[in-house]
Parts: sequence; C-alpha cells; structure tokens
Amino acid sequence: MSKHETYTVEIAGLKRDLRLFEIKPGLRIAILNILGDTEFVQACAKELAKKLKDVDYDVLVTAEAKSIPLAHALSAETNKPYVVLRKSYKLYMGEALKAETLSITTGQPQTLILDEKDIEMMRGKKAVILDDVISTGSTLQGMRMILDKAGSSIAAEAAIFTEGDRAQWMHIIALGHLPLFTD
Repeated sequence: MSKHETYTVEIAGLKRDLRLFEIKPGLRIAILNILGDTEFVQACAKELAKKLKDVDYDVLVTAEAKSIPLAHALSAETNKPYVVLRKSYKLYMGEALKAETLSITTGQPQTLILDEKDIEMMRGKKAVILDDVISTGSTLQGMRMILDKAGSSIAAEAAIFTEGDRAQWMHIIALGHLPLFTD
C-alpha cells in the first residue's frame, strides 16, 4: 500500500496509478515514468502509430531520457527511424547542434543536443516530435529549435499525455490529458 497520493489513468485498456509530485508549493503533477513498463510502452506505441498513420513524416525525434523507450517502440511499429536529442555533450558527438530549455520537473535549464552524425540525416526531413508528457512546452520548444537549425520541418507533435492547459495543446497528437493538482 503506497502512502503517496496517486491519479489513475487508462490508456489502451491499461490502468496505471501515477504518483502526485509537488513541483512548487500548492502545485502537484502526476508523474508518468514509463521506464521499465514495457507493456504500457508497447500499448502506447500501438495507439500513437494509429493516430500517426495519416501523417507524412520521415523520422521520430525525442529528447533524452524517459521517452526513449516510447520512440523505440513507435519506431518498431511504424518502420520509421528515431533520433534522440541528448542532454549532455560527449566528445564523440563532434560539431553537434544545441538548444537550451527549462525543465518543469527540475526547474533547471537543460540543454538538448543533436549529435553531428544525425545532422545530415535530419536535413530536409519531416519529423514527428515525440515526448512522454507535454506540460509547459519547454522541451518541445528546444526540440523545435534543434530541428530548425538542422533544416528539418515538423510534421506533427505527439505525446502519451498533455498536461495543464488543454486548449494550449489541441494541436498535439496525444492519448490523454493530465490535470494539474492545486491545493
């Protein structure tokens, strides 16, 4: 029995209890952590593949780290490659492209980096930006900036959940919406 308050969601017939986490006084969010939840990731990938079937795109793009298994599973479902924008630079990444965003969960700036090896592959491509949860849009903005620098266009933006102001995310292809919890 968990001593933490949770919020129950259902996607593709699967229920999950998401722990509520206070990100600042009086404001909590439901935390989705898909890492290790293969059943849920596969189900979400199948549902997102259905929603993306009429979108013309070449590649999936996601940010490190929690949405990587989703990108991998969706890539397998759709036969489209995926690219991961890293959060820290490694020497082997060469002349990488960078953009800075602000993380809602840490409240800290974070850098998104496109490895040099992926820049040429992205040039002129139509991308679907993919994330697990879209809340403030800061990660989306960072991904958009990187794709613009790489000469890619955005075909669609997709997530398992949007969060917060639902009207702000009407253009997002999502499987559900999470409310914000205020005291």
